[in-house]
Amino acid sequence: MPANGNRPLKLQFGLINHEGRYLTAEAFGFKVNASAPSLKKKQIWTLEQDSQDTQVVYLRSHLGRYLASDKDGKVTCEADGHNSDCRFLIVAQSDGRWALQSEQHLRFFGGSRDYLSCFAQIITDAELWAVHLALHPQANLLSVARKRYAHLSMEDGEIAVDLNIPWGVAALLTLVYLDGKYCLKTCDGRFLSNDGKLLTESGGPRRYTLELKCGKLAFKDCEGKYLSPMGPTGTLRSGRCSKPGKDELFDLEESHPQVVLTAANGRYVSIRQGVSLAANQEDETDMETFQMEIDKETKKCTFRTSQGNYWALVAHGGIQSTATEVSANTMFAVEWFGHKVALKANNGKYICTKKNGQLLAVSDAIGKRLPGLAFCSSLSFTLLSTDVSPPGDDEQLTLKLINRPMLILRGENGFICHHKNSNTLDASRSIYDIFTLQHSNGAYHIKGVDGRFWYVNSAGLVCSDGEAPEDFTLELLEHGRLAIRGKNGKYLRGDQGGTLKGDGLSLSSSALWEY
Repeated sequence: MPANGNRPLKLQFGLINHEGRYLTAEAFGFKVNASAPSLKKKQIWTLEQDSQDTQVVYLRSHLGRYLASDKDGKVTCEADGHNSDCRFLIVAQSDGRWALQSEQHLRFFGGSRDYLSCFAQIITDAELWAVHLALHPQANLLSVARKRYAHLSMEDGEIAVDLNIPWGVAALLTLVYLDGKYCLKTCDGRFLSNDGKLLTESGGPRRYTLELKCGKLAFKDCEGKYLSPMGPTGTLRSGRCSKPGKDELFDLEESHPQVVLTAANGRYVSIRQGVSLAANQEDETDMETFQMEIDKETKKCTFRTSQGNYWALVAHGGIQSTATEVSANTMFAVEWFGHKVALKANNGKYICTKKNGQLLAVSDAIGKRLPGLAFCSSLSFTLLSTDVSPPGDDEQLTLKLINRPMLILRGENGFICHHKNSNTLDASRSIYDIFTLQHSNGAYHIKGVDGRFWYVNSAGLVCSDGEAPEDFTLELLEHGRLAIRGKNGKYLRGDQGGTLKGDGLSLSSSALWEY
């Protein structure tokens, strides 16, 4: 596993036939068709490789059932396990499309609308499927050969593949799907050209065909060559290879949120002074940046440093960046209070900031520590009657998300996108818009491509044509998902019609957004 501890993303995608329609798994009768015009939940398939033969794949629907074909070419999607009829081979074409061949019966899968079969002996246009990735488009890119991550190098004007840990906003890449091909977009809005240059337009040499080899991805350019890292810094550009080898293979990995924290004293929490955490810095560097990794089961999170260590609770409530593995003492519960957060350590105490900036987990409640009880830097008990701050200030921190300046949000029904015919937002689209996220003293302003801001109107609708910014707050609540509150204190949610509303009274699945 890479040093960052990230998991390679499950390869989920839509399959588009020669008529531009998506392969769909219907809930009723476990039937399949190719009728849908866009990629939504029923059109998402997960690729699973056979544990014994990596050339064999299984296609699992959103219902957890597997695509299968019998000897007569009849196609179903009701198998609940890996049986022989579910085994397929991917025959990749030069244009990036796939032909799916039944390994058991050696016939090819294709057709249109309700007329799908796996009986063709040769590959024609009707048996070819374009692949549209269904994962969230923002991720970290890992070179398989170099075991290093890609990032924007502002100094050299290129994407370099030389990071041990994908750190900061520069390591966030956006995969943009355009007419069956993909572009790699950097955090400053530029696209990677096949000669390694970064340009503002997304045409020709900035578009790549995505290929799959042994569960890894390869990017083929318009000249039939593949992206690979070159030279000592791993400059990402097309090489001379017309077939992908190990140097041309990549993993896409989930990008965890990275944050900076400001204490009540106005200083950033830092490890610049050593292993002990203290709020004593006035500028943001890697030493003040921490990666939040939220546990899927407990919803507690760890805070990881740019060196790869975790915050850990140590003796007498101290917090140090010394842990190399996740344990109970590296887990912190995050409580959200509008523009502020509080962190509770494994000892049941809240982290508070002392007068010297040191962070200690010694508070029983927010703003309710024992009067006059304090700790000096040696972690021994000391009675200081002057060490009492205004109630709650010491335990509250301002948390700023720094590695999502370009915000793409996907809910349970699809992506958030501008509505075609109004100033509202649609939360059920198969395509997405990229919004700009701006931090403002614990709150955030969300801006569209036209430079106008989100706001919640009097009817509870989220609109996107505001002249002035309006405050929203983010809550990073689950692994890969956040909630957004409007200034009215209510959650943003997608309603059944697909409209984005700011009227959620409680947290529900419709108010959680993959980001």
